[in-house]
Amino acid sequence: MRRTPKRVAVIGAGSMGSQAMWRLAARGAEVIGYDRYAPGHDRGAAGGESRIFRAVHLGDPGYVPLLRLADRMWDRLQRETGCSLRRRSGCLVMGESGSPSMRLLVSASTTHQLDHEVLDREELARRYPQHRLPDGHTAVLDRMGCIIRPEASIQAAAARAEQLGARLHRYTPVREIAPAAGGGVHIVTDHGTDHVDTAVVTVGPWVNTLLPDLPRAVDIRRLISSWHIPTRHDWFAGGAPAFVRSTPHDCYGLPSPDGISVKLGLSFARYLPVPDPERLDRTVRPEELATFRELIGELMPDLNPDPIRLSVYMEGYTDSGNPLVGRLPGEDDIIVMAGFSGSGFKLSPAMGEIAADLALEGSTDHPIGFLAPTGAQTA
Repeated sequence: MRRTPKRVAVIGAGSMGSQAMWRLAARGAEVIGYDRYAPGHDRGAAGGESRIFRAVHLGDPGYVPLLRLADRMWDRLQRETGCSLRRRSGCLVMGESGSPSMRLLVSASTTHQLDHEVLDREELARRYPQHRLPDGHTAVLDRMGCIIRPEASIQAAAARAEQLGARLHRYTPVREIAPAAGGGVHIVTDHGTDHVDTAVVTVGPWVNTLLPDLPRAVDIRRLISSWHIPTRHDWFAGGAPAFVRSTPHDCYGLPSPDGISVKLGLSFARYLPVPDPERLDRTVRPEELATFRELIGELMPDLNPDPIRLSVYMEGYTDSGNPLVGRLPGEDDIIVMAGFSGSGFKLSPAMGEIAADLALEGSTDHPIGFLAPTGAQTA
């Protein structure tokens, strides 16, 4: 007897939701997606034309198998859609040699046999003269590093999901997610109420509004991306790697795909709180550019400190820096993915696969215990 497909709602068709829709539809679910805007919009965290994929990670080594899964799934999405979504640029990770994060990074990269190379000041200056490395600092070149096209990736995943039979309600905010008597979930919008077997909640900065009883807080922050034109062309030589710095200025950057400018972003400490994601302040004031000028002058003097473009986005952060991935406590039919703390986009296709596991199979073999919404869990 043919089994009735499981009916799954995906609420939020952005970074994680578009990938969850793709994987659920590919595995035979009846998928209904909802988004308050449309895939690829610039109101959340996925804008800015470029994001970083890197396997060499400054955080918990538990991410390594998830990043390997994500790497495979990125390639699969490109094959299925025929879209060019990543460029294998490499990624430089730079920081103080003796810091715990850099020691852990080098140790984990060696232990997990990640394709990487440690560069001292002289070698970095020879190969990547656009970067300045202070005394006592090290650079690690992650050869698996890529530059991802976020808007194109979200649209490609959502379109592939629709090709596979998913239905997506654009410009349809979900007002309430309510457990149904007897099982399943009611999804309430301005157009009515749908009943599904399972809901996957991937609403980014709107998570506190839709799920106010999350067991761990998600702090919504406003971030600025700033684009600068190089005064020399070294920025686009040697593969034009993306980069992350942990000290003396926590920041990241990506040479733009058009070969014209370099996109810069700062760390969480520089981000302002967002009390209401519907009222994001998109105006960048001159005083907010002071840190960009400081880090350019100190570490990247071949960039013009006057930006040619500025954009404002939102991201959700947790106290641990780890996202919340799993069932909402006490609600077996509601799965949440939230609070990726500015570093989750690279994981998004892996999270899509994991969402499909949880929604369709009830569990996953992928190691996500340390990301549980209630805190770290053991297998």
